[in-house]
Amino acid sequence: MDLFQRQAQRERRGQPLAQRVRPNRLEELFGQQHLVGPGRLLARVIADDRIPSMILWGPPGSGKTTLAQIIARSTGAIFVDLPAVGSGVRELRAAVEEAARQRDQMGRRTVLFIDEIHRFNKAQQDALLPHVEQGTVILVGATTENPSFEVIPALLSRSRVLRLEPLAEDDLVGILGRAVAEDAELRRQQAVVPDELLRGIAQAAGGDARRALTVLEVALSLVGPGETLTPELVQQALGSQTLLYDQAAEEHFNVASAFIKSLRGSDPDAAVYWMARMLEAGEDPIFVVRRMVIFAAEDIGNADPQALVLATAALSAVQLVGLPEGVLPLTQAATYLACAPKSNSALVAYDRARADVRQHGALPVPMHLRNAPTRLMEEQGYGAGYRYAHDHPGHFVAQEHLPAPLAGRRYYEPSAEGLESELGRRLERWRETAGRNGPERSG
Repeated sequence: MDLFQRQAQRERRGQPLAQRVRPNRLEELFGQQHLVGPGRLLARVIADDRIPSMILWGPPGSGKTTLAQIIARSTGAIFVDLPAVGSGVRELRAAVEEAARQRDQMGRRTVLFIDEIHRFNKAQQDALLPHVEQGTVILVGATTENPSFEVIPALLSRSRVLRLEPLAEDDLVGILGRAVAEDAELRRQQAVVPDELLRGIAQAAGGDARRALTVLEVALSLVGPGETLTPELVQQALGSQTLLYDQAAEEHFNVASAFIKSLRGSDPDAAVYWMARMLEAGEDPIFVVRRMVIFAAEDIGNADPQALVLATAALSAVQLVGLPEGVLPLTQAATYLACAPKSNSALVAYDRARADVRQHGALPVPMHLRNAPTRLMEEQGYGAGYRYAHDHPGHFVAQEHLPAPLAGRRYYEPSAEGLESELGRRLERWRETAGRNGPERSG
């Protein structure tokens, strides 16, 4: 062991396991091979020593900080860690001034790492912009949020956005195994860690290496020297799961979108899973059931009118009983909606009608459809020629109900699914009975 390695080991004493086993080179990194594998972007720019400013976008524990440190170390750059939380324009200015001094006097570049860069407000990001543009610093920002929403366009245009994925289970097993084999503090403990428990921790970590290593460290703190780690101790270390789901962030909309698309795709299993993800993460059940009420009208409609009845009943039931019992009517509604016949004819009909409203404005109501509550209005022709449907066979009479410029328009086209197929046949009979000689109806 050389002097540098001994110094690094001393610096890591007392640090969390996730910090102690953080890799120093790309070759030691697990996961993100789409970025760091042979010939991939980060591997190439490090090898060529041409590091651009970049935004690393990925979930917690996917390796954003580790990658930033490896980039700086591999290129001989100074690494400056400036967390967005607790840092302002003054701290940013000091970091930039030091970077300029290092560049001008020492010929050294500075990698400015800003963790949680999405927490920088617009003024702070604006203050950073000219220094990135002039190359005073190489910016490496890290964020769990979609940078297109959280980072100003000018800064985005001067940076490469690199998407990191949650770590695969096998990658987490490799990280945990290396920690057990190589970390000095764990080796001194000489605890026995069965491989199946490493995989169990990896499965529970949800792609988060920091969480996996923290669980391992806590579990081993409950084990005596030379003893064997047990599933019970791992369960204690895991505690209650904390799901990645921020009601104000992108993942909220991702999970809600997956829920709706599973209902639309007639997949009750996936629908219940995504709904459980939302509820177990603390989502308001009213948010979930409101989405189902909208879905029942938008994606099922008259193919099964009972779907809207059941969705609104679920809303009332949840308001009445709350959680946890409310998950039962929610699940009943979700599975029914997923299995119901689908039709978006209500959405299409309204979109067509709205297009004509916007194009033609407030067209006058035809005179025969107007009410005539006064003699003057009756003399003016209000209601003249109106034919009362109940006075005719089948309670139907052929007459135009649209403004003249829109006569013959068809907005509602029933689907052939479920009950709506019968509505379609009935409507077609009426249209045939009408026998209009006017222009063909159009959408």
